[in-house]
Amino acid sequence: MAEAASKSVAKEQPGDRDRLAIDTIRTLAMDAVQKAKSGHPGTPMALAPAAFTLWNKVLRYDPADPQWPNRDRFVLSVGHASMLLYALLHLAGVKTKVGSNEAAVSLDDIQHFRQIDSHTPGHPEYGFTAGVETTTGPLGQGCGNSVGMAMAGRWLAATYNKGGAAIFDYDVYTFCSDGDLMEGVSAEAASLAGHLGLANLCWLYDDNKITIEGDTPLAFSEDVAKRFEAYQWNVVHVDDANDTAALLHAFESFKAETKRPTMIVCKSVIGYGFPTKAGTHKAHSDAPGEDEIRGAKKAYGWPEDKSFYVPEGVLAHFDEGIGRRGAALNAEWKEHFAAYRASHADEAAAIDHILARTLPAGWDKNLPVFPADAKGVASREASGKVLNAIAPHVPWFIGGSADLAPSTKTTLDGCESLGTDTPGGRNMHFGIREHGMGSVCNGMALGGLRAFGSTFLVFSDYMRPPIRLSALMELHNFTVFTHDSIGVGEDGPTHQPIEQLLSLRCIPGLLTFRPGDANEVTETYRFVMELHDNPAVLALSRQAMPTLDRSKYAPASGVAKGAYILADAPEGKTPAVILMGTGTELGLCVGAYEALAAEGTPARVVSMPCLELFERQEQSYRDEVLPPAIKARVTVEQGTVIGWDRYAGASGSIIGMHSFGSSAPLKDLLTKFGFTPEKVLEAARHQIAIHKAH
Repeated sequence: MAEAASKSVAKEQPGDRDRLAIDTIRTLAMDAVQKAKSGHPGTPMALAPAAFTLWNKVLRYDPADPQWPNRDRFVLSVGHASMLLYALLHLAGVKTKVGSNEAAVSLDDIQHFRQIDSHTPGHPEYGFTAGVETTTGPLGQGCGNSVGMAMAGRWLAATYNKGGAAIFDYDVYTFCSDGDLMEGVSAEAASLAGHLGLANLCWLYDDNKITIEGDTPLAFSEDVAKRFEAYQWNVVHVDDANDTAALLHAFESFKAETKRPTMIVCKSVIGYGFPTKAGTHKAHSDAPGEDEIRGAKKAYGWPEDKSFYVPEGVLAHFDEGIGRRGAALNAEWKEHFAAYRASHADEAAAIDHILARTLPAGWDKNLPVFPADAKGVASREASGKVLNAIAPHVPWFIGGSADLAPSTKTTLDGCESLGTDTPGGRNMHFGIREHGMGSVCNGMALGGLRAFGSTFLVFSDYMRPPIRLSALMELHNFTVFTHDSIGVGEDGPTHQPIEQLLSLRCIPGLLTFRPGDANEVTETYRFVMELHDNPAVLALSRQAMPTLDRSKYAPASGVAKGAYILADAPEGKTPAVILMGTGTELGLCVGAYEALAAEGTPARVVSMPCLELFERQEQSYRDEVLPPAIKARVTVEQGTVIGWDRYAGASGSIIGMHSFGSSAPLKDLLTKFGFTPEKVLEAARHQIAIHKAH
């Protein structure tokens, strides 16, 4: 049964000081949107009472130290209502860093809402505006992130709370909208949260029955409360968003719940106070107009001729609430942590690494070196061995798959599964929820953990939005994608990725690795694990590939440059052709190179496991690897040919996929689509011939 936080028809109104603070939030939001001539004023106006109640009466947060490790997290999943958050950051006096006098959001920032270089962009951006816990706006993503944050909080508590010291016991609060709850990613994340019993997670659902096109019944008629009860959530009702007493009781109900996440269904009026637009889709977005603003201010009893007005006493009211409470809790925590450090030095050192996104010394001392082997191993198999070499040395390294661990080889041996009764487990079971997995992993990374997810490369399509956001936020998580080509075989074109590598390579800030043998897998992890502000994806093979003889060819450490000369022409000779490959096709390039060498033709093989990383190198290095004067070039990759002309040149040969794949055994597929030693050698000879002629 859902608990009713308030069933009274006559709602209790907030006291004068609370009401003044609430209306300050509302008027700052509408003034900012009006001046910017764009934005979303309606939801900040509707949710101001809920936001004020949470921040000033409940949230354990120190505005003077916005990175306090044990702070409660606030996620505005309804990111288009960003002015709600910016008003809170300003009024609460959130600083840019500890000891700073600089406000995270100044009144000037609010007056320049959505303008260039202001710290108040159209949607909240993590790392750009202090106090913003995650980048939101694509609806549903903040919901998924909050589940990951709550999982991280429980994991940290289970792992590092020792001897009665509650080093980590923070809660995660999320404001979400009808739009958030229509998105599939929120459903995936909510289902997982209920399954895991994340009692440190609270979502407040703004049930205003409005979206951009009109009333929600146009496309949304389910009983959300019953859906969340089915997800095993504690559901609480607030019948009027202006009833701050009921809101406070709802948050108290969440705090009292110890076995389930909590959903607060809060009925609100979008654009509360607007004389003609309140409660309609016209209040959702865009500037409301001066007449609507004056009408709303009149309804609030606000000076109609004042804009960006913060009445005397409002800042003090926030300071007396969240400011003093947060400072006292933070100071108490620091005392506890100092004592904890004295008695649990190793655990405290680990926490330091987590907070700094660094790794302990010697984390890579057992990374495997694979012997030369003509038959070799699949890069997914090599990846599994590397993951298990890392895990013992980085205890906060955790991950899992979307129900594919036996195939993606991502199980951490000897570690428990993360579950309701084992919140400190390191093997995560995301279920068949790829989109949710990506969003949850982002949240776990925001919580400090070194988290990874995994699935087949073709299903990167299902999780591209959170991967994109991980790059935008400069997180340090990564994703293991296996079954990276038509080498999947009989499962056919539905499971054979073609355009996915290109799609991932297009994301700014994301590093996409497709290692060409087992030792390149090791070196990929050596590089990826050290990243502080770049997410990465690994594309790994289902089928075996030769492990190259590194006494004969260049060391795999060249992976750190993104591309490197693997095999070259004899000293003093200029290569007649450059053969470039990634992944399983690197072996085809090596085979063609050896055949050319046997007939006295000098050639060069360039391994290109990460094109984006190669592009970051100095031009001199790139020209050394791919000399502009050598025009005879062949590229080989089992993916779309689009983009490879950058390296093959206008007249180079590009061996790739021009269509979807097919259902057949691997050998037949490789023959049909031209991924054979003979085809690569034929292309190389053709390149040599046409460029010798010129």
